[in-house]
Amino acid sequence: MGVLAGSALMYNNSVYHSVSAAFGQGAAKNSVAQAGGDLSGSDLEAALQAVQNSRANALEDQLREQLKAVQDRNAKIAELNKLLTKLNVALKNVEKNGASPDQPIEISDEVLDSLKGNEIEVRGDLTVSELQRLIESVKDSIDEQSNEQQMDMIKLQELTNKRNEAFDTMTDLIKKMQDSRGTIIGNMR
Repeated sequence: MGVLAGSALMYNNSVYHSVSAAFGQGAAKNSVAQAGGDLSGSDLEAALQAVQNSRANALEDQLREQLKAVQDRNAKIAELNKLLTKLNVALKNVEKNGASPDQPIEISDEVLDSLKGNEIEVRGDLTVSELQRLIESVKDSIDEQSNEQQMDMIKLQELTNKRNEAFDTMTDLIKKMQDSRGTIIGNMR
């Protein structure tokens, strides 16, 4: 039955030319070519499977890139949290010693380098009030990174869903092709 329906469709010139164009020059050929495949001489099932496989692989690559972005963002947040802790410890030590808000203070070169590395600049002399401003700047940076991390996680979830959908579609396609072959063989007996 499926063979008869397929044959009838192929006798229809418009359908034949549409399928021929899609496999000869169209988007399907581009998708398969990206995966290193060639559609010339392929049957419809193999071409569909190659296109779905190419889509699944492309989504897998995007998923890997997004996962790397999430990991990089997590590392940035961890670095900012360490910097915030060091600044808070420095502020507590200065306050414990009873320094005035305008009195210059000293902090380690490591903390200063970390501030520069995170694009937070010290304005003028480092005083208690400037140290408090720096702490607020680091907190703002952490909040900004956390918001961006949430967006990255949403993108990651979307890509995961698309990838799973692509693999489900590919699995369904293979199952349908096997079922069709089994039906055709059963009808021939």
